[in-house]
Amino acid sequence: MYQLLTAQLKSMTEDNPYPISNLANAAALLYHSLEQINWAGFYIMQDGKLILGPFQGKAACTQIAVGKGVCGRAAAVGETQRVDDVHQFEGHIACDSASNSEIVIPLYKNGELFGVLDIDSPIKGRFREEDQAGLEAFARALELTL
Repeated sequence: MYQLLTAQLKSMTEDNPYPISNLANAAALLYHSLEQINWAGFYIMQDGKLILGPFQGKAACTQIAVGKGVCGRAAAVGETQRVDDVHQFEGHIACDSASNSEIVIPLYKNGELFGVLDIDSPIKGRFREEDQAGLEAFARALELTL
C-alpha cells in the first residue's frame, strides 16, 4: 500500500514547484488512504518553532516548540517518533483528545529541517514497523518536492 501511495504522491507532485500545494495534496492522500487515523498533516519550521501547515482532520495546535510533544521531539532529535500510547509520552500535547497513538517523521530540505509529517490515530498501537518504513519512504519522496 505504501508503495502505491508514494507512486501517487510522485505523480501528483511531478513538475509542481509549490511546496505548500504538494504538502496539501500529501496530507489529503494520507488522510483518505490510511485506515484508523484521525489527523494527517505537517508542521513547518519557521522562526525556530513548528508552525501548522497543510493538514486534514480537526483543528490543530498552531505552534509547537522544538523539543515539546511528539512533533517537537522528532524535530529536536531528527528521528521518527512512533508512539503507541500518547498519554504515556511525557510532555504530550493534546490537540485532539481522541488521538491515542502518533507517528511523526522529520522532513529535510537541503540538509536542513523543513518540518515534520504528523499522523494521529484514535487506536493505541496503530502504527507498526511496516507503517514507519512505508511512511518514511513516502516522506523521502515528498522531500524531493520541497
